[in-house]
Amino acid sequence: MSPSQIIVLATPVFLVLIAIELAIGIRRRRNTYRLADAVSSISLGMLSQTSAVFTRLLRIGIYTALFEQVALWRNDAFWTSLPGWLLALVFYDFCYYWLHRLGHESAVLWAAHAVHHQSQDYNLSTALRQTSSGALLGWVFYVPMALAGVPPLVFGVVALIDLLYQFWVHTEQVGRLGWFDRWFCSPSNHRVHHAVNDAYLDKNYGGILIVWDRIFGTFKDEDEKEPCVYGTRGLLNSWDPLWANAQVYAGLAHDSWHTQRWGDKLRVWLKPPGWRPADVAARFPKPAFDIAQMPRYIPAMAPATRWFVCVQFALLLAGVSVFLWHADSAPLAHNMAWFAALLAMQWALGAVVQGRIGMLLALMIEAGALATATSALGLLQWHLLFKPMAMAFAILIIAASALSISTRDRFDAKSWAAMVLALVLSLAGDVFLMLNSLFIPGLVSFLGAHLAYIAAFRRRVPWFAHRGALLATLAVGAAMYAFLWAGGLPVALRGPVAAYVLVIALMAAQAMGRARVLGHSAARMVAAGACFFMVSDALLATNRFVQALPMAPFWVLATYYAAQVMIVWGWLRGQSQEEAATSPPLDAPQTAAATPTAAQNHPVAQTNPG
Repeated sequence: MSPSQIIVLATPVFLVLIAIELAIGIRRRRNTYRLADAVSSISLGMLSQTSAVFTRLLRIGIYTALFEQVALWRNDAFWTSLPGWLLALVFYDFCYYWLHRLGHESAVLWAAHAVHHQSQDYNLSTALRQTSSGALLGWVFYVPMALAGVPPLVFGVVALIDLLYQFWVHTEQVGRLGWFDRWFCSPSNHRVHHAVNDAYLDKNYGGILIVWDRIFGTFKDEDEKEPCVYGTRGLLNSWDPLWANAQVYAGLAHDSWHTQRWGDKLRVWLKPPGWRPADVAARFPKPAFDIAQMPRYIPAMAPATRWFVCVQFALLLAGVSVFLWHADSAPLAHNMAWFAALLAMQWALGAVVQGRIGMLLALMIEAGALATATSALGLLQWHLLFKPMAMAFAILIIAASALSISTRDRFDAKSWAAMVLALVLSLAGDVFLMLNSLFIPGLVSFLGAHLAYIAAFRRRVPWFAHRGALLATLAVGAAMYAFLWAGGLPVALRGPVAAYVLVIALMAAQAMGRARVLGHSAARMVAAGACFFMVSDALLATNRFVQALPMAPFWVLATYYAAQVMIVWGWLRGQSQEEAATSPPLDAPQTAAATPTAAQNHPVAQTNPG
């Protein structure tokens, strides 16, 4: 049985224990759970496990290679005896202590480990909040075990034991445990580790044994007079699983790029977390940490959204479990396709919880992700379901938004009608292209869709306002057409394909000109979507007429749905921003009171970035 399958079997146990802790907290009137935070933490745990399918080479492969080549003492009989297993577990825990400690003392290692500390709650779901990048450098700390000749099987088992042990210590419902606290990592000891209080910072690194902290001077006892405050000193303030993993890396990359000294460009990554070069700190100052200024991140969720999140989370958990159960025996390409689909669904769920997107847009993203994966893996029946479903959700989003604002004075019915027509024709094109004998009707449908997009993008802006973008897209289109011609484009299709290439180049040019004129991020998102459309069509044409591409259905559909989502999302955001900018001025007190209510009631309110 693989480690991934063991995690799958352990998951119901984790969930039952979480439910018990929740019930105890409610009974004691000390509930430590919030739905959004718990969903975010468990989702990050799922991402950690699904990404581990691809980083196993670093965690186990390199260890095995070192064991085979440079082990100083080979005695498998000893290591598989009871004393050997116990020694290996203690050995692993010792190495883990130093990995964990350096994870708080070196910025590049903290960038990976910070994910585990970002939650402002402390409960059993926090234990599942794990990094997806820790294996990139973490394997280095276990090289001594390979040199000592600990077999890879023993190493893998004790690593899993050490990880599973640490689950139960993430709780506030268990108090002090007397002698146990002096020897082992316990809830009390680990609460200290997660706290950002000055007295508790960077203490209690032990995984199973706390004696390492006592030996090396990093132990701190929990003080009832100073309650623990959880989170990180650089607040995440997001439920985005990708940003949770990238936040610290992004900050380090920013400081490394902007500092002038070459030595500081390296020191940024190696110094303790929080260290910044003097020139960067002066140009981009950050406020000093104040534990009294750590507001909890709690975006509001309507009851309907809560139900949606719960159902989607359950379905996502089931999908991740199925993926992990089969991942170790599945081809790499299959794993990549399913991982990408699950990742898109996790991002969409986090965006709904955070209020960045609405439920219909999330369903569009999820249907598109599943359509892409099922096409890449040849699951035709499921593909026939999900592919039209994605664009059907897109049509519903635009139609519902248009209906909700159709009575307003500034409603531009023509542009909204053009957008709906573009999506309807895209849906028709999807259906036709699923049937090999209807390529020409599919081409004509998408030709009409791009013409409708051009009409929609004409709203409030002149034709092709960015001449450089027009020339660039036409040049790219001409080069692509020449490439297809030279690659064997059938004579009967040269005319229709030429028309198609011209129209899609003009669509992208109009979108980029619109972004230039309007100047807001929503218009730039639409323009990026139009560019993704060009990429998707180029991949489709290359695969069909010139050369079969590896995993072509995946890349074609991934870029296609990225294009459609960006256009729909950017369009809705742009309408909201333009409506807000052109609304009649109100007096200050009314504005402050009325704006949140209007945003909450607007069907596109959840499309603002956050």
